[in-house]
Amino acid sequence: MAEHHSHEPAVELPPTRRNFYILFINGVMGLIGAAVAVPAAIYLLFPPKARKASEWVKTADLSSIPAGKPTEISFQRTRADGWQLITEKATAWVVKQPDNQVIAFTPNCTHLGCAYHWDDPSHTFVCPCHTSAFSVDGKVLGGPAPRPLDRYSVKVEGGVLQIGPPEPHA
Repeated sequence: MAEHHSHEPAVELPPTRRNFYILFINGVMGLIGAAVAVPAAIYLLFPPKARKASEWVKTADLSSIPAGKPTEISFQRTRADGWQLITEKATAWVVKQPDNQVIAFTPNCTHLGCAYHWDDPSHTFVCPCHTSAFSVDGKVLGGPAPRPLDRYSVKVEGGVLQIGPPEPHA
């Protein structure tokens, strides 16, 4: 006798709750992975272009600065912070010599970074935090300051004072 096997198509069982949850969780994890991977791939393959801040800022008309008397001037400067350009208010203490040479000091004491001021009666820059004193040319006269006042790079073009980046320490 010959055996007869029926080749009936397999009946597909309805998905179980466990299979549904596994598929759902894997789908959600795939979406989360794509949400993280796509921006990271774009960043790595197409890095943003670095923006360059302007190094020189026009600050004041040289004729408006009195010779021999330190004058605090305010100006707007743009600096690059990562890929972001930030415009901020900055100040400098400017001393114009009789021969129209100009020195511009950064506004912070070299001890702990406090803002100092010009004291007319003593003809010195004085830091109120720890009583460091500096001469009109920025040299340390007393107090805990370890070095002279930091200077900005300066240039004069067309009678206008331009302030650049701070000069490196000597």
